[in-house]
Amino acid sequence: MTFPFLPVGIDHVVFLVDDLERAMRFYRDVLGCRPGYTYPALGMEQVWFGSSLIVLWDVTHPGAASAVPAVAGGRNVDHVCLATSPFDHDDLRAHLASHGVEIVREAMHGGARGMGHSFYIHDLFGNKLEIKGPAEYPDGRG
Repeated sequence: MTFPFLPVGIDHVVFLVDDLERAMRFYRDVLGCRPGYTYPALGMEQVWFGSSLIVLWDVTHPGAASAVPAVAGGRNVDHVCLATSPFDHDDLRAHLASHGVEIVREAMHGGARGMGHSFYIHDLFGNKLEIKGPAEYPDGRG
């Protein structure tokens, strides 16, 4: 079977939190993460864990309206971002369609490797996955 990309690894994981300051202290002081990018309009902070990013998204912030868990006490992971080799966007669209997988959204986003094109899908169990190609240009906020 041929694929439009090769797996590279996990780029980032997005955790939903309800106290961003407390979460940042935990990831910094307990796990040794160092500060990453910040997105104040979204209520989002990123921390580096080695070469991967952990994204902390404050569900109490107005910018996180799409991230709020559907049920109190429900999920606390918004999505996992899968890093890939370069891919042709049309080939990936065709590949996903051939497997009956709907593309929920396409976007240009930052990640552990910089800014790149992303395709958001759901697996068979409802888990949101972001398929992200390599950086098209560095994020520039080192």
